[in-house]
Amino acid sequence: MGSAGACRDVISPRRSPAQSAWRRVRRAPEPAQAMALFRIARYKEQEKVTSTEDQAQVLLRRLQVQARERQLKKQKQQEAEAETSLPGDKTPAPPGPAKTSPSSPAPEEPKRKAKKRKRGDGSPCRLEKSESETDPESSQKGTSSPRKPKGKKKKKTGKKNPEAAAGKSREEQGEEKDSTRACEPSGEASEPQHSVLILGVPDKKALPKVQPFLPKWLAEPSRVQKSVKDDLVPIQDIPGIHPCLQKKLKTNGIVSYFPVQAAVIPALLESASHGFLVGRGGYQPSDICVSAPTGSGKTLSFVIPVIQVLLERVVCHIRALVVLPTKELAQQVSKVFNVYADGTALRIAQITGQKSLAKEQEILVQKTDSGYCSLADIVVATPGRLVDHIDQTPGFSLRQLRFLIIDEADRMIDSMHQSWLPRVVKAVFQGDGSPGSSPLFQRVEPRTITAASTSQPQMPLQKLLFSATLTRNPEKLQELGLYQPRLFSTGPESHGSGAQPGTMQDGEGKYAFPAGLSHFYVPCTLNSKPLAILHLMRNMKFSRVLCFTNSREVSHRLFLLVKAFGGVPVAEFSSRFGPGQRKVILKQFEQGKIQLLISTDATARGIDVKGVKLVLNYDAPQYIRTYVHRVGRTARAGNTGLAFTLLLKVQEQKFLQMLREARAPELGKHLIRSEHLKSLVPQYEEALSELQKTIRNEWKQKKA
Repeated sequence: MGSAGACRDVISPRRSPAQSAWRRVRRAPEPAQAMALFRIARYKEQEKVTSTEDQAQVLLRRLQVQARERQLKKQKQQEAEAETSLPGDKTPAPPGPAKTSPSSPAPEEPKRKAKKRKRGDGSPCRLEKSESETDPESSQKGTSSPRKPKGKKKKKTGKKNPEAAAGKSREEQGEEKDSTRACEPSGEASEPQHSVLILGVPDKKALPKVQPFLPKWLAEPSRVQKSVKDDLVPIQDIPGIHPCLQKKLKTNGIVSYFPVQAAVIPALLESASHGFLVGRGGYQPSDICVSAPTGSGKTLSFVIPVIQVLLERVVCHIRALVVLPTKELAQQVSKVFNVYADGTALRIAQITGQKSLAKEQEILVQKTDSGYCSLADIVVATPGRLVDHIDQTPGFSLRQLRFLIIDEADRMIDSMHQSWLPRVVKAVFQGDGSPGSSPLFQRVEPRTITAASTSQPQMPLQKLLFSATLTRNPEKLQELGLYQPRLFSTGPESHGSGAQPGTMQDGEGKYAFPAGLSHFYVPCTLNSKPLAILHLMRNMKFSRVLCFTNSREVSHRLFLLVKAFGGVPVAEFSSRFGPGQRKVILKQFEQGKIQLLISTDATARGIDVKGVKLVLNYDAPQYIRTYVHRVGRTARAGNTGLAFTLLLKVQEQKFLQMLREARAPELGKHLIRSEHLKSLVPQYEEALSELQKTIRNEWKQKKA
C-alpha cells in the first residue's frame, strides 16, 4: 500500500502553486477559505506574468510605484496648505520592461489600481481587506497582470526567464513585505531608490507646561518691596511700637525699618491687638508666612512684635517658641532677643544641646512646694533638643504657648521626618489632668468656625514661618497645619491666581536675591580649582572671605592645602569641631583675625557675619536653594557683595540652567588666564607634597 502511494506521487503531474493552494483551501474551514483566496489570486498572477515577461522587471516596477506613492503621501501630510492632487498629475508607467536608473524617480501608476494590487497581495490593512471582501470582482481585477491599465502595452516575449522562475519565492516574499509597508509613512521624497527608506518621525513640538493650581493665599501673596535702600520706613511711621523698643532700636543704630519689617510687624501686632490671651474678636488669628531675601531683616520682624505683645504678661510661662535648624543660628537669634528684652521682665532660654540636659533644665523650670513653675518666657531651640525636653524634663509645659516661630522654614519642613512638630502641637493642646483644673482653660486644636467653636474663647496658637527660599508646594506646607495663612513675599508681581499659578514652585520658580549682589562663574579644570582660589584671594585682598564646599572632607583638605601654601590666614568650619570651637572660630572671623573661612553649608543658613564682601563656591551647589543661602552671606542689609562659583566644563550647562529657571540675576563669566596661575605652581606643588604627608599622618593616628 505504501509503495503504491509512492508510485502514484511519482507518476502524477506536478501541481502548480495555485492548484496546491486551492486544495489546501478546500480542506480548510470556511473562515480560513475566505482568507486564503488572496493568496490563490496572487499565485495565478505570478504564473501569468512569468509566462509573458521578465518577473524581476515587473516586481522592480511595482516596488518603485509603491515607494513613489508613499513619498508623495508623506509630502502631502507635511505641507500645511496641501491639496489633493488631480488624477492627471499621475502618469502611467511606460510599457515594457524598460530599465530605470536609481537616480531618476519611476513613473507612477494610477493610485486606485496600486491600492487594488495591495489588497490582492494580501496586505494586512483592515480597510483594504474589507473592501476586497465586499467587492470580489474588483479584487480579481486588482490581482491581474500589469496589462490592465489603459494606454499600456506589453511586449510579449516567447522565452521564459529561468532566473526569475528560480527566484520566484524570494521575490514573492519581498512583495508581501513591501505591501505590508504600504500602510506605514514613508521617508523623504528625494531619497535614492536603492537606499533604505526612513520611516517618518512626527515633528517635536514644545508642549505647554502644566501649571499647578495653588490656593489663593499662595497665588496672591501680599507683595513687599524688595529694595532695602530705597523703600525704608522710619521707625516713627509704624504706630503701636512701645517707646522702650523704639529707644533700643535707635541705640543699636536702627532709624528705619526694612520693607519686610514694615509689612510684617504691623500684621503681627494687629493679631494681638486685644491681648495675647484671646484672638481679635475671639477668633483664631491667621498664621503668617514670610518669603524674603537673605539679609532683609526677617529676624527683627518677629523679635519686635513678640517682645511687645509679651510685655503685658504677669505670670511667667513659655509664650513664644523659636525653632531653628542649627545651633549657630539659634545662638544668633537668642542674642537678638536678649538685646531687645534687656531691661524688661521677660526671660530668654536657649536649648540647643551645647550644655548638658540637666543644666538646661535648671534654666527652664523650677520645682516649688506647689509644683513646677516656668523660668522662661521665650525659648530658642533646635528640634532634637526640644523633643528631649518635652519627653524628659518634668514641669516643661507648652500649654500656654502663643507664638510658634519656625525660622528657615524650608529646611525645617525637610526635617519633618523627625516628627518634632506633631510632638510640639500635642504638647500645646494636651489636657491638664491635674485635679480641680477648670475646663474653661482647656485648649483644643483649631477646627471649622461655627457658633459652638466660638462660644468658648481660648488662647490661640499662631505659627510664623520665615525663609529666603520658602517652598510654594501646597503638599509640603500642609504638613505644618497652617490656619488660614497669609503670605508676605518679595517675589515679582503676579496677575491673579489664574494667570501664572505656581510661579515660585521649587526648582522652577523665582527666589529673591540680594539687590547688591554681583555673582560670576569661573570655568576651570579639576586640578586648577585650588590655584583659582589662591589667585582670587591674592588679587581680591578682602579681609573676610567665605568659601563653601560640599563635604567636610573637601573642606579639611582645602584648609590644609591653603595653610601649607601660606600667606592667607585660614580656618576650617564644619562638623569636625564641637559647638564651643565653632563659636570661637566665628568670633575670630568676625574680628578679622581669619581672612578665609572654609566651611560646609553649616554657615550657609542664616549666619550673619558683618563685613563679608566675597563668597567663593569651591564646589558648585546642586540645588538652587543652597546657592541662594550661600551667596546670601554677602550683600546683606543693602550692602554690596561678590560671589564666585568654580565650575567644571561638565557642570556649566546644568548650573546655568538651574539659575535660569530660578530667574536669578544675570550671571557673569570670569576667566582666569593660565599665565596668571603659572607663578603659583612651584609653591603650590610644595604645598601638595606637604598635604600628602599630613594626610598620611592623620590616617596613622586614626588607625592607632
